[in-house]
Amino acid sequence: MFSENAHKSGCIEVICGSMFSGKTEELIRRLRRAQFANQEIAVFKPAVDNRYSAEDVVSHDLHSVRSQPVTDPKKMLEIGPDVRVVGIDEAQFFDASLVDVCQTLADRGVRVIVAGLDTDYLGKPFGPMPALLAIAEDVQKVHAICVKCGNLANHSHRLAKSRELVLLGEKDAYEPLCRDCYNKAIAAGQ
Repeated sequence: MFSENAHKSGCIEVICGSMFSGKTEELIRRLRRAQFANQEIAVFKPAVDNRYSAEDVVSHDLHSVRSQPVTDPKKMLEIGPDVRVVGIDEAQFFDASLVDVCQTLADRGVRVIVAGLDTDYLGKPFGPMPALLAIAEDVQKVHAICVKCGNLANHSHRLAKSRELVLLGEKDAYEPLCRDCYNKAIAAGQ
């Protein structure tokens, strides 16, 4: 059992990649391992993401973990003193204040596990993710499989015609593509 006087070493872990690459699945796996080790967890997601559930973090494979939807990352700082691990899904949808929140939590001795898209549908760095990648002790980039050629996919190609930066969707709105197939699709105006 964890002793009150034991030194708690906080850290930031980032899981990033394109859509359909298993980011949320990996986040849930790490959180379940922490629970198995009797560590208290707190899980957060952006309130805007209600694709599968308003309350739960849910992977495309429909694995889930209970979470607290928030609009302001600073709400994450209100966790109880027994929380050892904080999970954050869809981090790209939060504002830049998420970076300071993660730093503060890690400085308090909390293990912070963040999952999110590293780039948007235009291939540009997305939200607070670049800064989180820079300060993290551990970064894992996961990949989907390109639906056109079978290579590792690095891009979330938008199929829907919307130009909004944030467009929640699934396979009807996005497909994972490798660099070559993504560039070909963009050049063809698809």
